[in-house]
Amino acid sequence: MKKNRLLRLALLGGALLGTLTLTPSVWAVPVFSTFEAAGANAAAITATRDAFRVAVGGGSVAGANGSFLGLRREINWDAVPAGRSDPNALAADFFNVNSPRGVVFSTPGTGFLVSANAGGARPALFGFGNDFQAFSAEKLFTATGSNITDVSFFVAGTAQAATSTAFGLVMVDVEVGGLSKLEFFDANNALIYTRDVLVAGNQGLSFLGATVSGGAISRVRITSGLNTIVENGVLGNPNDEVVVMDDFLYAEPLAAVPEPATALLAAAGLILLFGVARIRS
Repeated sequence: MKKNRLLRLALLGGALLGTLTLTPSVWAVPVFSTFEAAGANAAAITATRDAFRVAVGGGSVAGANGSFLGLRREINWDAVPAGRSDPNALAADFFNVNSPRGVVFSTPGTGFLVSANAGGARPALFGFGNDFQAFSAEKLFTATGSNITDVSFFVAGTAQAATSTAFGLVMVDVEVGGLSKLEFFDANNALIYTRDVLVAGNQGLSFLGATVSGGAISRVRITSGLNTIVENGVLGNPNDEVVVMDDFLYAEPLAAVPEPATALLAAAGLILLFGVARIRS
């Protein structure tokens, strides 16, 4: 009898595993649509930014906390208060706690900085007015002490991990190809998308964004040039390209759900474990 039960359980588990193998949707490869443009001023990239907005959805009228009809979020940095702007650091979780928009930043550097408004005691544009301009006036964003910014998604205002189906941003002063890029990772931390940012020239603006179907984005890694900003007017070195960021746009972060393959594997394992426990009891 025990052998028969084990055989039936093995067949049931095998059937589930067979479903994994034979169902194309379970192993579907994410499909990305890329939106990119670069040029000397905001007009050069606005149409592409707008096309990305349309693809993600949500219209053009922002609600509270940068929400567009619950479909899209945007961050343009301009509402960040002076007390959280240069020379003061921006908290990594500012846009999930103070202004909950479902993102938390991290960096191997020393922190994050939002540029000051013009006319204050602190020079605007991080003190590099000959290199930077704003896409949406007038503040910009950067990591400090590193050219890497990681963006992780959460259900807005909570600690619940989430995923998104689109992310895009504006970069400023991309002058050298191959140094600035976006990388998307799934919930298993596997790289699923990477693309270099288009060159725009000195003070130029570049937009890069992508939407995904058949997959989800758990984390975005942004590589901004090769140089770093240490503080206002101070670079990590005098030679390498420095790039900063303006607007972020992304699909509303939604609670992460197990991949179909993971769920079926877990179900098969639970059936076998339950059956063995019943037989032994």
